[in-house]
Amino acid sequence: MLRPSDLAPGLALGADVRLGSEVTIGAHVTIHDGTVVGDGCVIEDGAILGKRPKLARTSAAAGREVGPLVIGDRVTLCAGCVVFAGARIDDEAIVGDQSYVRERAVVGRATVVGRGSAIDNDVAIGAGVRIQTGVYVTAATVVEDDVFLGPGATTTNDDTMNRHPGTLRGPTLRRACRIGGGAVLTPGVEVGEDAYVAAGAVVTRDVPARAVVMGVPAREVREVPEADLL
Repeated sequence: MLRPSDLAPGLALGADVRLGSEVTIGAHVTIHDGTVVGDGCVIEDGAILGKRPKLARTSAAAGREVGPLVIGDRVTLCAGCVVFAGARIDDEAIVGDQSYVRERAVVGRATVVGRGSAIDNDVAIGAGVRIQTGVYVTAATVVEDDVFLGPGATTTNDDTMNRHPGTLRGPTLRRACRIGGGAVLTPGVEVGEDAYVAAGAVVTRDVPARAVVMGVPAREVREVPEADLL
């Protein structure tokens, strides 16, 4: 049950919310039951934290228990973002304006989620990842440390397009790979460590470590030079 709070203008707090020290809260923020917020966090205007998922009865996740939202220290949650119960946002991450993080997703330390991007349920994102504006990270995707996802990049996880529910296979993005703007990754593909996917490419098969791929479908054209390795 939400109740008004005088800690910030228009703030609504659920039961058992735990706020750390020196938390800054903007106007018209909603924090649902059980949410844990670490020290030194900034929660900007209109953010919604700890929202419970609403799933179709046919969803494979229907009935699964969802724990509280846990937010680490010095996290910034920007204006209008929605972060679900059951997610975890690690220390010093930034969740951008109007972005969306679903249940059981993990956003690693010092990772930045850009404006209007969507992180679906059961996604694991490592530390130091850069997710640009308007990116979609589909359910069951793994994103390792220091990956770059360019604006408008899209990941997909269902070859059958809902004809056979329960067979989701998100892509795996290995450490420090880079995905260009507007690229599309098909279900289950793996992009290797330090690989480079050019803007607008459609990745339909695995990309080796350090490979540069481009085109539709994406094909290897060269190797990432030593100077560009992380």
